[in-house]
This record gives sequence, C-alpha cells and structure tokens, in this order.
Amino acid sequence: MKSEKPQPTDGIQEAQRIAEESEYGIRILEGFQRWLIPIIAAAWSLYQLALASVLIMNTVYIRAIHLAFALTLVYLSRPFFKKPRKSPLGNYFARRDRITAVDLASAVVAALAALYIVIDYLGMAGRMGAPITRDVVFGLILVVMVLEAARRSLGAFLPIVVLVFILYSFLGPWMPSVLAFKGVSLNRFVGQITMSTEGIYGIPLDVSATIVFLFVLFGAMLDRAGAGRYFVDLAFSLLGRYKGGPAKAAVLASGFTGMVSGSSIANVVTTGTFTIPMMKKVGYPDYKAGAVEVACSTNGQLMPPVMGAAAFIIAEYCNIEYLQVVKAAFIPAVVSYIALLYITHLEASKLGLRGLPRSELPRFWPTFFRGIHYVIPILFLIFELVIMRHSPEMAAFRAILALAVLIPIEGLVRARLSRGSYLEALKRAGRQIWESLVAGGKAMMGIGVAVAAAGIIVGVVTLGLGGIITEVIEVISGGNFLLILLITAFASLILGMGLPTTATYIVMASLTAPVIVTLGAKAGVVFPLIAAHLFVFFFGILADDTPPVGLAAYAAAAIAKSDPIRTGFQGFGYDIRTAILPFMFIFNTDLLLVDVHHPLRIAWIFFTCTVAMFAFAALTQNFFVTRNRWYEGILLAAVTFVLLRPYYTTSLLGMAESMRYLVAVLALAVYASVFLLQRLRAARAAGAAAAG
Repeated sequence: MKSEKPQPTDGIQEAQRIAEESEYGIRILEGFQRWLIPIIAAAWSLYQLALASVLIMNTVYIRAIHLAFALTLVYLSRPFFKKPRKSPLGNYFARRDRITAVDLASAVVAALAALYIVIDYLGMAGRMGAPITRDVVFGLILVVMVLEAARRSLGAFLPIVVLVFILYSFLGPWMPSVLAFKGVSLNRFVGQITMSTEGIYGIPLDVSATIVFLFVLFGAMLDRAGAGRYFVDLAFSLLGRYKGGPAKAAVLASGFTGMVSGSSIANVVTTGTFTIPMMKKVGYPDYKAGAVEVACSTNGQLMPPVMGAAAFIIAEYCNIEYLQVVKAAFIPAVVSYIALLYITHLEASKLGLRGLPRSELPRFWPTFFRGIHYVIPILFLIFELVIMRHSPEMAAFRAILALAVLIPIEGLVRARLSRGSYLEALKRAGRQIWESLVAGGKAMMGIGVAVAAAGIIVGVVTLGLGGIITEVIEVISGGNFLLILLITAFASLILGMGLPTTATYIVMASLTAPVIVTLGAKAGVVFPLIAAHLFVFFFGILADDTPPVGLAAYAAAAIAKSDPIRTGFQGFGYDIRTAILPFMFIFNTDLLLVDVHHPLRIAWIFFTCTVAMFAFAALTQNFFVTRNRWYEGILLAAVTFVLLRPYYTTSLLGMAESMRYLVAVLALAVYASVFLLQRLRAARAAGAAAAG
C-alpha cells in the first residue's frame, strides 16, 4: 500500500456516479453553460463566508437568499426527468448535456418566489395574518417550487410526505374522529408557511444558512486538499497489520472524515474506494467488505462536531448551547464507533483473517507528518469551539481561513522540497480553493431544499396538528411508553429511507420528539428534551443503510461488486448496536452526561458503556473468543443490560441506588468469566486439532 493506489474500475466509477448524482446533480454541461453552475455555487460560498465575517443582514433576508441559491442550483443541475424518455418532449425534459430554457425559467421563478419576502419585506410585515392576493400567489408558487426541487434532488418521498400534511391541514374536518382537525384557510396556510418564520423560513433553514453551510464548506475544502486519502493512509499505517486490519482502518478513516463530512454517501466514496478493495484482498466476502464501509460511513454522521448537520438544529430546538449537544452525543457516538471496530475484529476472527504485510503498509510517522497540516485546522476548529467558546459559525469560519492559508503554504513547501515551480504550486492551491467553494455550494443545495421542505411540515404541525399527533400515538400505543418509543423508532427508519438525515431529524423532531416527552411524563418517565431529540436522530441515521433505499449501501456495493440489498442488510446488522443505545439513554441519561461532571464518573460511564457494547457485539455476532454457547449468549445479554441500565437493575433487585457500582462490577466479572471460558475452550480445541 506504500505506493499502491486502486486503479479506477467500473465499480468505483459507479460509486462515484451515485455520490455525485446524490450530492451535486447529474448534468454534464459543455460550452459556457459548464461555468454557470460552478460560478453560482462559488458565489453562494463567498456569500456565506461574508455573512460570517463582514456582512450584517436581517435574519429573514439571510434565510431567503440562502433558499434562493439552493433552488437555483437544483433547477440548473437536475433535469425534470432523471432518465431519458421515449418521446422527444420527454427527452427534452431529461436533457443532461445542457440547461433547457424551461429549467432556466424555473430557476428564475423559484429564486424570485424565495426572494419575494425580501423584495416586499416591509409590506408583508405590515399585513401579517392578512395576506393579499399577490402574497398568496407567490406563496403558493414558492411551495410548489420547493416541493419540485425536493423531488428533483431527493426523490419523490419527501414531497409526498409534505403533500400529505398539506392536504391534511385542509381536509381535517372530514377526517375520522380521532384524526379530525378543524382545518385551515388558504390565507392562514400561506401566512404560516411562506410569510412567517414558522414554516419554510423557519429555524432549520436559519441553521442551514448560518452554521451548516460553513461546516460543509470546511469539509469540502479538507477533501479537495487531500485529507480523505491522508486519513485512509494514516488509518492503514496504524491498524492495517492487525487481524482484519483493512476493516479496522476503514472504521478509523471514516470516523475522521465523518467528523466534518456530514454525508454518509460521500464518506463511502472517499474512504471506500481504498478500503473496500483492501478488505476483499485479506479475505472479507464482497458484501461484508461493503457492509463494513456502509456501517462506519453511516455512523460518521454521529460523530461531533457536525453530526450530519443536525447538531446545530438540535441545539436550536432544545434551546441549549451547541457544546451541550456535543457533550450529550459524545459517549454514544464514540462508543458506537469503538464497538464497530470490535465487530470487525470478531468478523475477522470468525473468518480466520489476518492483516496486511508491513511491506504493503505506509509507515506511521512519515505518513503522519506528511499530512499533519490536515490535522491542524481540525484541532483549531475544536480549540475555537471548546476552549475559546466561540459560536459554531465563527469557529468554522476561522477554521476555513486557517485551511485556506495552509493550502498554498503546503504547496510552496512541497515545491521547495521537490525543487518544483512555486508558480505552479500557487496555481494548484488556487484551483483547490476554487473547487472547494464550488463543491461547498453544490453539496449544500440538497440540504437547503430538504430543510425548506421539512419546514413546511413543521409549519403545518404548528397550525394545530401537534396535539392530534400526540393523541393518535397515545391511542395506538395504549399509553405504553416502550411501545411509543418503538413506534417512533420504526417511523424514523421508514421516513429516513427516503430522506437525508437532516430532513429526517427535522420532521421527526417536529412530529414525535415532543410526543415522547409528553407521553413519557404521563407514564412517569421524566428525561431531558435532548434525549428525545437524539433518539429520533440516531434512528434517522440508521435509515441510511436500511434496505431497499439506502444509497450508502448502493455506493459501497458498487465498489465491492456485491448485491446492494445483501450489503445493506449486513450493514444494518452491524449497526444494530447503534439501535439499542437510544433505548438505553432515554432511561439512563448518565450516558448523555446529563448532570454528570466529575471526570472519574465520566470515565466510569464511558468504560462500562464500552464493555456493554462489546458484550452486545459478541452476542449479535454469536462469537466472542469462539462460537457462543446458548447460555453464554444469555450471560452476554445480561451484562449488556446491567451495564447500560444500572439504576433499573438495582431497583429490580430491591437494592439501594448506591449499589449500582457493585452491580456493574459483578456484570464486568461475568463478562470476564465468559471470556475465560471461551478462551479455555478455544485452547482445548486448538490442542485437539494439533494432536489430531
């Protein structure tokens, strides 16, 4: 691997195509048109950088201009039909080689509809709640253009869900009794959805415009600078020689890139291009190699500081500091990743795999110092957030500036060491920065449209549907809180199959997070609001690798040349450990470090949670040191439960709450006993095989 680089294959090209179509659109333009989209995308990036530094604007203006950029890029980069049609008219609307007049007109109309609130801001503010005909017309045009842009960029699922809510808001009086709703007038609907900050121009769009864009741009700049390959090489240099080393390296590399990526599909292509062929090389079956990459790339969205762009929206919805969200998510996210690392070890043990020879691996220290300049901006970002306590947007802006300075410096240093041309080095640095600005804008158009469309659902819910949703879920669940959680988890998985993670979170946070808190209190279960929001966020992420829709699985399967459905199911099997954590931290908020401050107690919680996830991984893989026996599976399940629910265990046993540490120590002893039993059994089996 020292100098080895996977050669382009049909599989890798297919995965890149899936990622590019998902992130950037499917048009390949020529002539002057090929500069139109990059110029608009780069202009959007520069506008967002100006907002974070020198430009001061009304928050509604910021949201409207942000949405106008997103809609414009979607209509210019994505045709009406994704695939060619048989009729000439159909083919016209499916053109990939140029922007049609209809698409250009659609982009202009969509941008004007989004900017209408800016153009007539004072007039609309004066007639809030009493829109005139012009307001209604432009409002309806905006709703239609947002839904069509969502269909083009995200598929039909989100627009259909939004349409169901819109129809429900008007047809409520004719619904069955438990679903009956007094309904809304057209004026009230337009006023709420397109003239206020409780619909399309709501909190999600504000967070997208002020914070998320900068983090996505920072990730794009890191990627264009070469950080993705560096993290892969660094991970291989650390873990490649161990049992199942390429899989472990994939987990570590995806953890690094996932911190700032915010996209599971981009993560798969960035790291999977290198890791999946290496996993297959040491003996992983094709579908398992793809599944490992899917699992670790999907879980990358759990990793602070970006968390799939949802961390910032969670902070707004819960009305807490961003660092509080990072603190709450830290243990579940990190432990989930460590457990996935352990699962790859168990899989390698089951398959009898070894690592890569040292001769094929890069040396750690030379690799580390070769790309240390990629680590500096990330450390600087963390310093700005944690030590200086600057706002996320200011921290991201300064990290981008630091990276923009480092890129040309790195080029000049390399030119000096290789005795190359300084001018060429500066030109290359300029191209990298330009490509980063373009990539940032292109990557954000889907997110911008998704949060705007999800904002329609939020607006409809605030029209009065929230209480009905609570009542319906309460009736379905019979007041059983565990059943309420199961319904919410299932709904998040189903909804998330057709939506990006951020949009899934926004919709579920609006529909079910308040329901979980309200009905939990009725059932006598009291927990902080952030626990409910992280619950739906975790299950929204799991939907990314849930068949039959998960695009991450399709991208990984293309590289691995495996069946995408089988790859998706295997990836979901690896991610089952992530599915039990939300059920645990809802009842045991110590896992979210709520009111936990002492370092020793934090270390204890982290340690016991890690061991619990190891026990659960051994249970689900049916392998620890060797194959589990039935009673060992029961013991591992008990260890998992006791370590994750110590308070409930002491209550169940009629013990004082202070005895939870003793109960946890006993669980750890049981875990160690199972390990020793299996170790002895494996040694006896090895001895018998050698004697035979």
